[in-house]
Amino acid sequence: MQIPAFPADLAAPVVVALTADPDLPAFSLGQVLGQWSLSPVPTIATVWVVGLYLYGVSRLRARGDRWPVGRTVAFVGVGMGSFYFATASGLAAYDTTLLSVHMAQHMFLSMLVPLALALGAPVTLALRTLPQRPRGWLLALLHSRLAKVLSFAPLAFVLYIVSPWALYFTDWYRASLESVFVHEMMHVHLVAVGALFFWPLMGIDPLPGRLGYPFRMLLTVLTLPFHAFLGVTIMGQSTLLGGDYYPRLAEGPMGSWLPDPFDDQHLAGGILWGSGDLIALSFFGVLFVQWVRSSMAEARREDRRLDRLEARERAAASTGGGDG
Repeated sequence: MQIPAFPADLAAPVVVALTADPDLPAFSLGQVLGQWSLSPVPTIATVWVVGLYLYGVSRLRARGDRWPVGRTVAFVGVGMGSFYFATASGLAAYDTTLLSVHMAQHMFLSMLVPLALALGAPVTLALRTLPQRPRGWLLALLHSRLAKVLSFAPLAFVLYIVSPWALYFTDWYRASLESVFVHEMMHVHLVAVGALFFWPLMGIDPLPGRLGYPFRMLLTVLTLPFHAFLGVTIMGQSTLLGGDYYPRLAEGPMGSWLPDPFDDQHLAGGILWGSGDLIALSFFGVLFVQWVRSSMAEARREDRRLDRLEARERAAASTGGGDG
């Protein structure tokens, strides 16, 4: 598939506009952990979402109700922590400089963040803490046709599969490199599509159209070849994603350390392939544990039901014997 060419006079100025520091030092783990920014969108989103979640948990505890610590850790620590790390740390500083760094950020936002947020059960928390009227609005939304459409598993699966192909093999990816707004919206899109796919499969919240565990397992397994195929396709491309964007970066001060764009693209495809399969297998493990726990809970409920029936039968027999 051919990547459309972009005129040099259009590409050059936006590189400087998007990359606040056009002379970044050589990429390293130290730079990932040391390059932090207070970008408004991820910072405000993280503060508000974490604050509202912790406020809900504090309200539950204040009235004596229990909320599992694991859910808080999943949502705040892993979910929003990974979101902020991916959008404000060195990953964000280099995500328009190296395709391989962008790909690592992509995997954080599209897979790890949605899973952790779903395991935090924020909808359940909201239903237990919101005042009556907002809770009614939320319940109406959960039972709406829109919610049923968005939580329809085959549709969410298609969106999850098609979106990366649309991102990397259309003009959308080049636009995300040249426009701050498109770049931020791409981050939102990755999280949103990942949430649409994984929330009904892995989440604890009450959502319409929940599938049985065998079908959830099947959809999770189907994601494995998808990441491998997309990664191999990117690795085998004879044209560069983003057109001449990355070669132009090498013409500036960073040219002394930037890798060959084709080598970096090959590494990016390998990151997508390897990390996609690894995280998908983790999803598979989480789903399997949930299935086992659900089966055990169902078995306990059935045992209690049978115990109640047996108790009634003994009571009836005892009463009948006494009357005789």
